[in-house]
Parts: sequence; structure tokens; C-alpha cells
Amino acid sequence: MTDSTNVINSSWTFLTNHSHVLLCLALDKTMIMREIALKVGITERAVQQIIADLAEEGYIDRVKVGRSNRYRIHMNRHLRHPIEEKSYIRDLIWLIIGEDNSISAKTIDQQPPQEEVVCK
Repeated sequence: MTDSTNVINSSWTFLTNHSHVLLCLALDKTMIMREIALKVGITERAVQQIIADLAEEGYIDRVKVGRSNRYRIHMNRHLRHPIEEKSYIRDLIWLIIGEDNSISAKTIDQQPPQEEVVCK
């Protein structure tokens, strides 16, 4: 991905901010929100909301390490829109970043997500 200054001059892009944030995390699981915001060209608050959305829907997990967060991406989750629902998160990441440049093994989860257990 390039610096977001090129994006600012454009009125639209092919990918959403959600996918841009996900791709930033795929490149560097330790990237802080301020860095993601600068790279994507959005506010830190928008990044926080997007990360919350991705976590809530089970696309990423936040892992607290000291005072900072690390992120694990669930690569076997399907994309959400009906047009692309047969494709996986890994397909998007590998298409844009490339499989060889993709995230480290510690960042990805190749297993399908576990069923959520609700305790009452």
C-alpha cells in the first residue's frame, strides 16, 4: 500500500475503509491506530470503530500485550457481500498484498472460527 496522500486527491477507491484497515493489520499486526489512520487517510476514531466492527463480527481478535494490542486475522472467514460471499478474507489479503508478503503465522488463524458458547 502506498501513502494515503494519493488517495486524498481521489473522490473514491475500489476498497472500503474496513478493507484498508484489515490490510494494514495484515501487513503489521503491531501497527497502532494512529499509523493506520495516517495510512488509510481517516481519523483514529474511525479506525477504532472499524476495528471494533471487525472484532464484533469475528474477523479479527485483539490480543493485549502489555499496553498495546496485537491482532489476529481469521483468514477463513467469508467476505460479507452476496457478490463476494464465496471468497475468503485470505483471498482479499493475498490478492492485494500477495501470499508471500502476507502476515506472519502468529497473526493469522487458518482454522474456521469456533462456535460461540454463551454461558447463562
